[in-house]
Amino acid sequence: MRKDGRREDELRPVKIVRDFLSHPEGSCLIEFGDTKVICTASVTESVPPFLKGKGQGWITAEYSMLPRATHTRNIRESVQGKISGRTHEIQRMIGRAMRTAVDLTKLGERTLWVDCDVIQADGGTRTASITGAFVAVADALIKLYEDGIIQSVPIKDFVAAVSVGIVNGKPLLDLNFEEDSMAQVDMNVVGTGEGRFSEVQSMGEEYTFSRDELDNLLDLALKGISELVELQRALYEANRSIGYWKRKEVKEARF
Repeated sequence: MRKDGRREDELRPVKIVRDFLSHPEGSCLIEFGDTKVICTASVTESVPPFLKGKGQGWITAEYSMLPRATHTRNIRESVQGKISGRTHEIQRMIGRAMRTAVDLTKLGERTLWVDCDVIQADGGTRTASITGAFVAVADALIKLYEDGIIQSVPIKDFVAAVSVGIVNGKPLLDLNFEEDSMAQVDMNVVGTGEGRFSEVQSMGEEYTFSRDELDNLLDLALKGISELVELQRALYEANRSIGYWKRKEVKEARF
C-alpha cells in the first residue's frame, strides 16, 4: 500500500464538474486527489495565418498555475515577462491531445482556445489538464452544434491522460507530488477511448529501465486511461447512429 492508502494500480479519487463557469462555451473543474484544475474552451471565429482559406479549424491551449497552487508562492509568469519552458511544453501537449480527438476539417475556420488553470497542485497537473480539457472541448463543440454553427459534433474519440512511474523499484499509477519527486522513472501517457496512444513522455532519473518495465508502465497507464474515459462517458453518451456525442443532463462524475 502507498502512503495515501492506494494500491499500486489505483488512481487517486477523481472528480469532474461540468459547466463550472458560466461564460465559456465549455468548462469544468477536474480534481485528481489534491490536484485541482479549471479547464475552459472558448470559440473564436478565426484561425492562425497558416490555416486561412483552408476551410478547417484549430485547437490551441494555454496553461498556468496560480501563485499559491503550491506550498510556497510562485511569481506569475506574466509578471516575470516570459513563459517557462515547462509551461510551453505542457501547453503544446494539451493542444496536441485535443487535436487528436477532434476532426478539425468539420470545425470550419474557427479556433478553440483551451485554458487550463491549476488552482491547487499535488502532481499530475498536465494529465489532469488534458483529461478535463476534453470535457470542456466536448461541451463547446456540442454548443456550436446546438446553435446551428456546425453540422455535427466532430469528436472522433475520447482522450485522457495519466502519469505512471517507478518509485522504490515499484510501478505506480497516477503519481502524487511526493511520489513524482522521488520517482526513478516518470512517464506521462495520453491515450484514447479506443485504447490507442496519442503521446508518451518518459524519462529515467539516474536510472535506466528495461523493455519489460516499459511495457508494464504502458499497461498500467492504459488501465488508468480507460477508467478516466469511463468517467468522461458518465458525462457524455455516445450516439454514433446520428454521428455526434449527445450530452446527458449530468453535471458531475466521480470515483
